[in-house]
Amino acid sequence: MNALAARGVGVRYGARVALRAVDASVAPGEVVGVIGPNGSGKSTLVRVLAGVRAPDEGAVALDGRPLDAVPSRERARTIALVPQETHVAFPMTVRDLVLLGRAPHTGRFGWEHAGDLRAADDAMVRTDTRALAGRMLDEISGGERQRVVLARALAQEPRILLLDEPTAFLDLRHAVLLLDLVRDLCRERDLAVVLVVHDLNLAAMYCDRLVLLSKGEVHATGAPAEVLSYARLCEVYETELYVAPNDVTGQTVVLPLSREHRARLGR
Repeated sequence: MNALAARGVGVRYGARVALRAVDASVAPGEVVGVIGPNGSGKSTLVRVLAGVRAPDEGAVALDGRPLDAVPSRERARTIALVPQETHVAFPMTVRDLVLLGRAPHTGRFGWEHAGDLRAADDAMVRTDTRALAGRMLDEISGGERQRVVLARALAQEPRILLLDEPTAFLDLRHAVLLLDLVRDLCRERDLAVVLVVHDLNLAAMYCDRLVLLSKGEVHATGAPAEVLSYARLCEVYETELYVAPNDVTGQTVVLPLSREHRARLGR
């Protein structure tokens, strides 16, 4: 059974259609990547799956139940969202932000117990942010903050993790470490993961299935090797690309071509 599924989802912002008749799902132990050009509806789809934005058409189901019928506290214990950017309204340490992930599990008055502190500490260790625990959020880099926000999500101990461009501010080492951790969590906790990612090479390496969006619609869905075809990617991204198997992993490599190289191809 799918942990989370969207069926016929449509979203409009005024006259602009952001999503049209989108079907997407993720099962426990699976990483589903959402890819596509800027403005194709990737972030909107994640917001709908998280319950942050209600669809104008269609519906989302959590474990087969309508998402909007699931009590907010239960939803918060089940689904964790890592957005592209996180804004904090008042000064806060890294540890305090990570502990916010325990809010769905704390008692009526919100006091943390030993188990909450352990969960937060484990999340910081796993995201390589434990050394930052006492630092203020405005004292750390964008990449460090992104890892801290992931730690907050892991402290929630969710069954479903929604990641919207989690590697956007990360260097190569931390991008790979983060996605290695995501794969580990899938195996260890049977976690269901939806990953919005621009880097098609990371998508090929870490995702079990891909959903390719184009102009708010599902252009293709399936295994990375099926979705990441030369003809399909050139059509959707509207540029000439190099697409070939990786000599080391056997997975698809996608590289953009400069104007000089496109001219050599007569494109």
